[in-house]
Amino acid sequence: MLTELFADFFAQQQELLWFTTIVVDLGFAILLYRLFGRQGLYASIIISLLLANLQGPKLTQIFGLQTSMGVILYSSIYFATDLLSERYGKREANRAVMIGFVVSIMIIVMTSISLMYLPSSNPNTAEFALTIHQATAALFDFTPRFILGSLLAYLISQRFDVWIFHLIKEKTQGRHLWLRNNVSTMLSQAVDTVIYGVVVWWGVVDFTTAMQLALAKYVLKIIIALVDTPFLYWARSWDLKQKDWVATQGERQAAENN
Repeated sequence: MLTELFADFFAQQQELLWFTTIVVDLGFAILLYRLFGRQGLYASIIISLLLANLQGPKLTQIFGLQTSMGVILYSSIYFATDLLSERYGKREANRAVMIGFVVSIMIIVMTSISLMYLPSSNPNTAEFALTIHQATAALFDFTPRFILGSLLAYLISQRFDVWIFHLIKEKTQGRHLWLRNNVSTMLSQAVDTVIYGVVVWWGVVDFTTAMQLALAKYVLKIIIALVDTPFLYWARSWDLKQKDWVATQGERQAAENN
């Protein structure tokens, strides 16, 4: 009953649902960081990539602009890489980006393999099996253009985000976190948007239309970048040295045992 009430309410308040989703997404990233320190931020990136691949094709309209769930669910990835950059340095942030890149490849490969399995022909479950198979194919039957565009956009934009974040930090001598967080995210999101628009959409539609689709999503990405700034200040204020020390000690012991 309560679920139905929420569903009915948010069906009429899609913009409010959008802001709520961003806050919940960033809230979970904060929770993972609070509980597990640096390792929690790695987990946040991986979870966001999994969700973006699962729900990315779902299209909706926010403020009259068409967007996808992937745009919304990517918000915590930029938050996590910026927080890693701020607290642990460029090396750890780039390491997280590469982990995310490898995870993306694994998701694409494993879902592609799963689609090669034929649905069950057992009379008792054949109809259900075929329905699930078709639904899975609709979500994960990625085209080479989509795979190339999404992987390129993620890798280049995330590496650029880390680079520009530290460049601004160096130029401002560590001051103005809000500046490097917003500028790095907005510029890297612009890179992500252009790459994705050109590689994925240009050719399917004309260049002007491809850029119009990309621009609509970029407006929403800017808002997300502004929303995550207070979360970043909040997380930076925590002292989680004990959790990070435990994680580092565990890594060293594992290396020694091997």
